[in-house]
Amino acid sequence: MLLLLHVITAIVSILITTYSVVRPGRHLLSAGYGLAGATLVSGTILVISSGSNLLRSCLTGIAYFGVVAVGLTIAQKRLAKQEVDK
Repeated sequence: MLLLLHVITAIVSILITTYSVVRPGRHLLSAGYGLAGATLVSGTILVISSGSNLLRSCLTGIAYFGVVAVGLTIAQKRLAKQEVDK
């Protein structure tokens, strides 16, 4: 059950991050950060509880967080520019 929640959270996080790059907003950024944090916590619990291959899990997690971090940074810069231009 936790694995399903973890996967859904990660996918929704990527979708929210992508949408926030296109149409930046404070609520979308907050949701993106929250979902990324939830993915990190659930992934950590899964690795500890299942004893899965730590190297493979960590590499996948690093790739995920790299994509999400870049997306959220771009969205945050676009939102800041948008607020300055008002």
